[in-house]
Amino acid sequence: MNELLAEFLRGFTANNDWAAILPEILIALLALCLLAIEMIAPKKGESLIPRVAMWGQALILLYAISCPSVFPNEDQATLFSGLILQTDVTQLMRGFFIVCSILICYLGRIYLSRHNVAKTEFYTLVLIISSGMMLLVQSSNFVMLFVALETVTIAFYVLVAYCRLSSFSLEAGLKYLIMGALSSSILLFGIVLLYGIAGNPELAGASSDSLSYSELSHFISLNADNLIVQVGALLVISGICFKIGAVPFQIWVPDVYQGAPTPVTAYLAIASKAAGFIVLMQLLSGPFAGLMDLMVPVLSVIAAATILFGNLAAVTQRNVKRLMGLSGIAHAGYLLVGVIASLYIPWAQYAVIFYLATYLVASFAVFGVMAHLSGTEDEAQQLDDYKDLARTHPFLSGVLACGLGSLAGIPPLGGFIGKLFLFVAAFQAGLYGLLAVSVIGVVISIYYYFGWIRECYFAAPTTESSEEVVRTYGSSDKALLTGLVIATVLLGLVPAVLPIIP
Repeated sequence: MNELLAEFLRGFTANNDWAAILPEILIALLALCLLAIEMIAPKKGESLIPRVAMWGQALILLYAISCPSVFPNEDQATLFSGLILQTDVTQLMRGFFIVCSILICYLGRIYLSRHNVAKTEFYTLVLIISSGMMLLVQSSNFVMLFVALETVTIAFYVLVAYCRLSSFSLEAGLKYLIMGALSSSILLFGIVLLYGIAGNPELAGASSDSLSYSELSHFISLNADNLIVQVGALLVISGICFKIGAVPFQIWVPDVYQGAPTPVTAYLAIASKAAGFIVLMQLLSGPFAGLMDLMVPVLSVIAAATILFGNLAAVTQRNVKRLMGLSGIAHAGYLLVGVIASLYIPWAQYAVIFYLATYLVASFAVFGVMAHLSGTEDEAQQLDDYKDLARTHPFLSGVLACGLGSLAGIPPLGGFIGKLFLFVAAFQAGLYGLLAVSVIGVVISIYYYFGWIRECYFAAPTTESSEEVVRTYGSSDKALLTGLVIATVLLGLVPAVLPIIP
């Protein structure tokens, strides 16, 4: 008995390469270090902790890029007895989430300086979410997927309701908790159905390890017509669609985006959405690859409805945080088109990643300006608050115009190339209906994005101009926002600056 146990443990730990997930471990340790700094030097912690969080992650990112054990030369590597699968896509996304986390810490420093809430815990939760997302996109087993996803989701529950003095933040936290719990229940129910049916010895391809993507893929390919298999897969996809804010699971987005602190809104809009789409691509190309006849029509309807709903609902919106939430729903629709195209055109997955990269720099440029203009009640920001911004603060208005122009898909900015790649992939995949809907969505989006720009450059100032609302920003703030603008322009003019095409 002891020999059998020893043999099992040796086999289980044979491919446990801890060095391969060292960035995630280091980020988690950095989060603990922030708590230790506050305990040891509470007076200096308020100014020291954000710097440690940002520069610590920057060093971890440099290590991850330069270390061959973290970015191996193999096309893919299966680790921890099949719990983790590292590919070139997951490696790119690990860097993506670290960059997101650094920028969220920057926005958090601005937000926390104006609100009497706990400081250290904010950065700690941001780092935990970053580490969780990095593990989430590497999941190759439903156990790993659910644990990593819930780690991220629970931390977001806290961050959304982080401003305890704001009724909007508390309301947003409660709504996100209820909807998040519902989506997790749907996801878990789907996993349980698949686990149960795949373990049935009376069906072809039954496996005792049906939580593994590879084993489940083989089983589903042999039982694609089974009703329970189809229902389980649809429930899992529905749970993921909640996370990315796709129709009809988008009901929480505007309220949560408005009530959450601005840095948290940015985190949800960019990093959380990106993680959801990578997981969705992995599921569709992995365990659910045998269900294309079911998944493609369902996802096509969801994508078209998401594009139209997000853009049409944003047209009349005046609250800028709700506007970003509704436009984010539309961007989720465009990305869904790319995900569907990736089922037919392999290179489309890199078009999705490129789009996420352009969405990152453009959105952070917009949220950076929003953070500087927000007051103690940042949920109340309206388009009217941006009137005459071009005269009072031309730098901020220029950054905002660049970010909004990229989100609208205006050349020569990165967002234009990102949409172009997705549309070319959709055309090559024969998704002509979705391509037409996407083009219509882009045309509609130009109206409300340029309406925001119009407020900055052409609208007459109100009694309370942007000069009275905006907060001071230093050379470091200018350098970071300038870097985002440069990155947006470079991605549009020289797309190869982002080496994602293998």
